[in-house]
Amino acid sequence: MTRPLSGMYAALMTGLADDGSFSPERQRTLDEYVQKQGLAGLYVGGSSGESGLLDVEELLAQQAVVAADAGATGMTLIAHVGAPSLRDSIRLARNAAGLGYHALSALPPHSYPFSDAEILAYYRELQAATELPLIVYEVPIRTGRPIGLDTLVAIMDLPKVAGLKFTSTDMFKLSMLRRRCPDATLYFGFDEIYLGGAVLGADGGIGTTYNLLGRLYVALDRAIRAGDLGEAMRLQDISARFVEALLDTGVLPGMKAAFRAIGIDPGPTRAPMLMRLGDGEARMAEVMARPEIAPWIG
Repeated sequence: MTRPLSGMYAALMTGLADDGSFSPERQRTLDEYVQKQGLAGLYVGGSSGESGLLDVEELLAQQAVVAADAGATGMTLIAHVGAPSLRDSIRLARNAAGLGYHALSALPPHSYPFSDAEILAYYRELQAATELPLIVYEVPIRTGRPIGLDTLVAIMDLPKVAGLKFTSTDMFKLSMLRRRCPDATLYFGFDEIYLGGAVLGADGGIGTTYNLLGRLYVALDRAIRAGDLGEAMRLQDISARFVEALLDTGVLPGMKAAFRAIGIDPGPTRAPMLMRLGDGEARMAEVMARPEIAPWIG
């Protein structure tokens, strides 16, 4: 079954100037590369875009740059608008709608230990604020706690909620969500084990490393849908080895170093995020030169 908005999406990174400010020029360079990867679309303004370290004005500017860049590509644009303040989330949501985005997404409020009732109320108000479909975001490593299954199902039952980005290793929970929300579009958010999520019912993926290796993930998803388990396992292993290298450097500093290794400079990461290794640039250059990685670049 093909559900609306299904497919593989890059969790788009953010181009920053040398001083750490948002750089439209570097964003456009990133966009140009990612748009060539054959992905279904872009997930803009999420954790991979350092959104937790950007202010609302920068996120609004990024939305506009990406919308202009992607306008003629036919790619689906999902704007992540999850912010600690519901007011900011609604402002981002309405801006995205005005720019022609196709859907919204938002992680739950995360500045305080909000109750399930407060999280449900947040999504109820956010989905009512625009006409765009909303993708809920379950990401315990970012929010500090999982959302209970019954609460997630209640959120998914809201009128404009179309699906869920599931970035959790609780695979049993994913399988129960697939059974209890048969019409929802489910995305799996851990790049290195996407195969497992897809087998349990995910309709696509949204990931950081898709920015750089999008064609690899498109091929991985195609192999899974075709029932070619051997090829799917081979491609997933390439992904897992790449992610393993990123865990040593820090994911986003490592990703930006990997882009620099192929001649694209997305700028630094926003402080206080730092490269974890003194030789991180050299390590990622070595990774990008590996024979299993090189065919997927470009």
